[in-house]
Amino acid sequence: MFFDIGAGEILGLAILGMILLGPERLPKAASEAAKWVKKIRALSQTATAELRENLGPGFENLQPADLHPKTFVKKQLGELLDDTPAAKPARPTAKIDPDLI
Repeated sequence: MFFDIGAGEILGLAILGMILLGPERLPKAASEAAKWVKKIRALSQTATAELRENLGPGFENLQPADLHPKTFVKKQLGELLDDTPAAKPARPTAKIDPDLI
């Protein structure tokens, strides 16, 4: 589920909403919340598209999670961090530890 919320939590929130808002105001509050979620989702998609456009070539498949510094370094320097036997040189070389960055 979204934000790792299970069925029990959703049921608890629905019961809490019924108690706090009452059955007559709950549908309107739920529809307003849905509108805000749609606006925020559209805003984030627009911001991501603008970021992809401004960064230029090589960032067409950019995801917001890729902007975390460790993920960004791992993705951009993936060849240096690759531990496959075919990619290892005959002589050991220094590697970049993304946890230290």
